[in-house]
Amino acid sequence: MAIAVRSSRGGGSGGVGAGFRSLFSYRIFISALFSLLFIATVSVLLTSRPPPTHHHSRLPTGANAYMHRTFLALNSDPLKTSLDLIYKQANDHITLVKTYAAYARKLKLENSKQLKMFDDLAKNFSDLTSKPSLFETDGNLDEDVLRQFEKEVKDRVKFARLMVAESKENYDNQLKIQKLKDTIFSVSESLGKAKKNGALASSIAAKTIPKSLHCLAMRLVEERISHPEKYKEELPKAEFEDPSLYHYAVFSDNVIAVSVVVRSVVKNAEEPWKHVFHVVTDRMNVAAMKVWFRMRPVEGGAHLEVKAVEDYSFLNSSYAPVLRQIESAKKQRFNFEKTTENVTKDGSNMKLKNPESMSILNHLRFYLPEMYPKLHKILLLDDDVVVQKDLTGLWKIDLAGKVNGAVETCFGSFHRFSQYLNFTHPLIKERFNPKACAWAYGMNVFDLDGWRREKCTETYEEWQNLNEDRTLWKLDALPPGLITFYSLTKSLDKSWHVLGLGYNPSISMDEINNAAVIHYNGNMKPWLDIAMNQYKNLWTKYVDNDMEFVQMCNFGV
Repeated sequence: MAIAVRSSRGGGSGGVGAGFRSLFSYRIFISALFSLLFIATVSVLLTSRPPPTHHHSRLPTGANAYMHRTFLALNSDPLKTSLDLIYKQANDHITLVKTYAAYARKLKLENSKQLKMFDDLAKNFSDLTSKPSLFETDGNLDEDVLRQFEKEVKDRVKFARLMVAESKENYDNQLKIQKLKDTIFSVSESLGKAKKNGALASSIAAKTIPKSLHCLAMRLVEERISHPEKYKEELPKAEFEDPSLYHYAVFSDNVIAVSVVVRSVVKNAEEPWKHVFHVVTDRMNVAAMKVWFRMRPVEGGAHLEVKAVEDYSFLNSSYAPVLRQIESAKKQRFNFEKTTENVTKDGSNMKLKNPESMSILNHLRFYLPEMYPKLHKILLLDDDVVVQKDLTGLWKIDLAGKVNGAVETCFGSFHRFSQYLNFTHPLIKERFNPKACAWAYGMNVFDLDGWRREKCTETYEEWQNLNEDRTLWKLDALPPGLITFYSLTKSLDKSWHVLGLGYNPSISMDEINNAAVIHYNGNMKPWLDIAMNQYKNLWTKYVDNDMEFVQMCNFGV
């Protein structure tokens, strides 16, 4: 029994050991088999080569490209790697060039040189990448051929990049917008400079005495010197102080302009013998003015006197504030030093350099009651107006207690008090309405009795003293006039006085023909070469061409 049991235990143990040995042998067999398969696969991969046509027919993409690069890496062939990169660079630039060409077509640039260049370049790239095989017959790359191929690709890539850089701004909207903004800014700046230079040139042309006008004044003075007996002073006429007649005041140093004003009034007057003209000029031109009207007396029995500013003894710097300002050394420097620089910097300051604004003749209008103490009404005319109708109706207008009868010039926001006065100054801001309507000088009827009653001259002088430093307004006659006659101006019908013939070329001829007075305010005066031709004949028809000195001085009217 005991032996039988041992035998059975020993037999069981031997069976288990045999099982383990067989399992271990099976695993070794399987491992060896997989190892052999792996070695065989690797061997196949290492010895196999992709078809040469795969490299140079076209550049692989996607998964194929990745596998291709893997094979090249495994083979460790640097020439093949370089070839792959060259093909990729070429195809990238083919895509870029074709994209710009497509965008050019979208922008309807089919006929442009740029589109043609893009298309040609894309074709050249395609032809280059479609070249015959770069491989030798044995399947290896020729290094010299590869280098030549690389050089050709790089040359085309360089050219493509230059084209794209040059044409980029044509396709980049932001660049286009910025370029347009820069152009607008440049043009705007150039336009501003041109306007300032044009304003300066126009001002010089307007304020320079024409040769013909200078000639006329010299001829008239020469005539007086040559024949002093013919031009003796005459006693004042009673008509000069007769308030029942129609009196006009004309303040000017321009002989031919004054003669046109007087002739146009007289020729259109129904009763010219009832009209009296008071001409005031400066000392330099008083002789020429007197000789003219002695040689060419006023027609129709009208009356005319010529005086110099100096004949009114009360007009001196101690009495008139504006004379102190004009005569002061500070004022002279303000107007004349660096004139060109100041004008070109600020075209709005042009009137500061206007000789008329510095002349006492431009400010005599504020002393009319003192100059003509026995008159009740007077009509002030500028020397650049032409009268086309009888003006006696102006004396019949009821001014309703106002002092000044004038045509208003405001429309919309233009020609309001804010354009003439400095409303940042508290004195101006507190007393005047910036939206108040401005009116024009050139043709104004004044009630001298009302003027004396309202003490307008005193008001004018008070404000002139306050404006000693010119912080309330620039030196000119209109701003103090707006202040002096504030709430004392009666608006007249616009047909009495049409303005703008010295700067506005688009005034209706119907409006001009219906006007009683037309005004060449602006730089293009009718006696200058820069006058507008469409309006010039309205002035020249009143020039006394029969006057011998007018012919001798070649006025060209």
